[in-house]
Amino acid sequence: MMGLLDWFKQKSVASAEPVRERWVVLDVETSGLDPQKAQLLAVACIGLRVDWTTRTLAITPGDSFEIVIQPERTVEDKDNILIHGIGMQRQQMGLPGWQALPMLRDFLADAPLLAFHAWFDQIMLDRHFLSELGKPLKNPWLDIEKLCAVTQPDAKAEDLDQWLNHFNLTCPARHEAAADAFVEAEVLQCIWPQLMKEMGSSPSWQGLKRVEKLDQWLSR
Repeated sequence: MMGLLDWFKQKSVASAEPVRERWVVLDVETSGLDPQKAQLLAVACIGLRVDWTTRTLAITPGDSFEIVIQPERTVEDKDNILIHGIGMQRQQMGLPGWQALPMLRDFLADAPLLAFHAWFDQIMLDRHFLSELGKPLKNPWLDIEKLCAVTQPDAKAEDLDQWLNHFNLTCPARHEAAADAFVEAEVLQCIWPQLMKEMGSSPSWQGLKRVEKLDQWLSR
């Protein structure tokens, strides 16, 4: 029979266990800049491991996903293809949305999602998930760019290239979804110490959402 002292010891050990969460940084490549009309061409994701006990965030390259999605209409715009490098042949070799999107959904599971200018990725994915599978993703989102703006208020940066310059980061293949997702995760690591300071003694996903909302008070 367990005594009261033994029970307290067991509870103490349990409470000392690290609290870890899996997050996913996500990037999309599309046929255009209008998320209400553009076709989804590719999605890449990379997992993050957040340990609230040690207040650390780690990129986990082994937890990654990338897929090319066959568009309903082949994108022939050479200027657009030059940006993301997904030519007509590669588009046709991609998986149709009804097949690709369930694979993406299974990879994401219930992980919170982060992206640079996340509103664009969220609209694109919600639109395609609704069209192909009948319902959008339920995962919560955070915008890495807004977190950058709040933690680096003196930086003269808005787009991803400007923020990469600000943090002295390089991306070997800009506008390829996998490379962009990885470097966006690196940007998040750069601002992680400031984010921990902003949230004080009880950091959490909800705390980061509150930090994100501070962006609306900044003069850009």
